[in-house]
Amino acid sequence: MTTAHDIPDLLSPEFHDDPYSAYALLREHAPLLWHEPTSGYVLSRYADVRRVFQDREGAFSTENYAWQLEPVHGRTILQLDGREHAVRRALVAPAFRGRDLSERFLPVIERNSRELVDAFRDTGRVDLVSQYATRFPVNVIVDILGLDRADHDRFHEWYTSIIAFLGNLSQDPEVTAAGLRTHDELAAYMLPIIRERRNDPGDDLLSRLCLAEVDGTRMTDEEIKAFCSLLLAAGGETTDKALSSLFANLIAHPEQLTALREDRSLVPRALAESLRYTPPVQMIMRQATRDVEFDGGTVPRGATVTCLIGSANRDPERFADPDTFDLFREELSEATSFSAAAEHLSFALGRHFCVGALLAEAEVRVAVDDLLDAMPDPRPAEGAAPVERGLFTRGLEALPLEFSPVPRARRAD
Repeated sequence: MTTAHDIPDLLSPEFHDDPYSAYALLREHAPLLWHEPTSGYVLSRYADVRRVFQDREGAFSTENYAWQLEPVHGRTILQLDGREHAVRRALVAPAFRGRDLSERFLPVIERNSRELVDAFRDTGRVDLVSQYATRFPVNVIVDILGLDRADHDRFHEWYTSIIAFLGNLSQDPEVTAAGLRTHDELAAYMLPIIRERRNDPGDDLLSRLCLAEVDGTRMTDEEIKAFCSLLLAAGGETTDKALSSLFANLIAHPEQLTALREDRSLVPRALAESLRYTPPVQMIMRQATRDVEFDGGTVPRGATVTCLIGSANRDPERFADPDTFDLFREELSEATSFSAAAEHLSFALGRHFCVGALLAEAEVRVAVDDLLDAMPDPRPAEGAAPVERGLFTRGLEALPLEFSPVPRARRAD
């Protein structure tokens, strides 16, 4: 078993400032690392991380989420395995694909994007993170659930609190208390509405969840509330950071930005490459159900394994020139990048592949179209230096841009 003293510790400032250099050292010198501060193991190579996510042998479970996620969300679908997981996933998955996605959700996505863009399009300046990316997916989730649009700001506060709780490795007591308070506040808000929708359903996602049934099984009120909390965090955080990182990556590669502006069909390819290059979720944990052998040693039964997505996605054994952003990369295909057959690992794989991957792809597609129409020549604001933050999830804390203003077009609606 390797303990790498010359590699920046996962919790150190050096690692936080430049995780990708540390990932390269881990892949080469410590592909299976015992990490004393978190009392767990760390995997950094693509093949190993993919093996854990696919897990065709039942060697890994998600029991770790009982302490990692349950305090703030309640018991969610991520903690389930076997038939219990399969049934619950079958209850929620249909709403995030096919006609439901295109006919029910797309108009909501387009409306929310348009409203946010119209607020700044004639100013010539925007912080794409605070004025668009962090707001857009949360507003969409509130609206597709059929909740009060007047509560957008309230949900944004809850979202911020949940994300801070999940990334609270230093165990700051104030962050912990705020996360637990959000759990109680969200439950007090959601549970009465869930009971109302059971009795008087509408044409919204929350009503669909209340009515969904598979093999005689329905979700309980608490399960629906927990799923909505998870959707708020996972759906918001992934799209939020993916969107701002995509624009930062494109602006840093102007020839690729030009190609995308001229051919919008490249948006899925650009998003897939950005997810590989700067994944919003940098690491996911699993728990071993038995002793498992890896190159470098054995993970014993019951141990927690941290799978470094950010490292796996830049493994030169899988991706050519992995530290280069290239939307024309041959290893990625828009046909599979938002499915369980994806080559990048940013949505995980296997039975716990992200159920909202197609929703995220649809949101980013709409966002890129609207933003490029409103910002024909986006460029970093003078003196701005984008800074990434985060360990479990990572993204830009701000992205100040300048552009030539484009007046709002007249619309029939």
